[in-house]
Amino acid sequence: MITKGDKNEARVKRHLRVRKKITGTAERPRLNIFRSSKHMYAQIIDDTQGVTIVSASTVEKELNVTNGGNVDAAKAIGALIAQRAKEKGIVKVVFDRSGYLYHGRVQALADAAREAGLEF
Repeated sequence: MITKGDKNEARVKRHLRVRKKITGTAERPRLNIFRSSKHMYAQIIDDTQGVTIVSASTVEKELNVTNGGNVDAAKAIGALIAQRAKEKGIVKVVFDRSGYLYHGRVQALADAAREAGLEF
């Protein structure tokens, strides 16, 4: 039987394996996501300087999301992160799905960010 800890350990292994190849630069920073059962978080990171440029999450009060763990909330986060990135002059990013499957909330966030103007 697979427990939740085993599943997350496997996800972290996948994430580290991918992170060996993906890095965010000043010209093309990394769009990183984290998905918990109740909330969704997104950050745009410049790995060369080790700085988070822009972030958005369902925890923020201005977003006014009642349930942060669903596809609608992920779409809102994707649109918000893209809007904030464009305000900082960022158009192209590298997508880092953090070892999660490209399905459901992860896909909704990515599609919403693309529709709002981010290229990846």
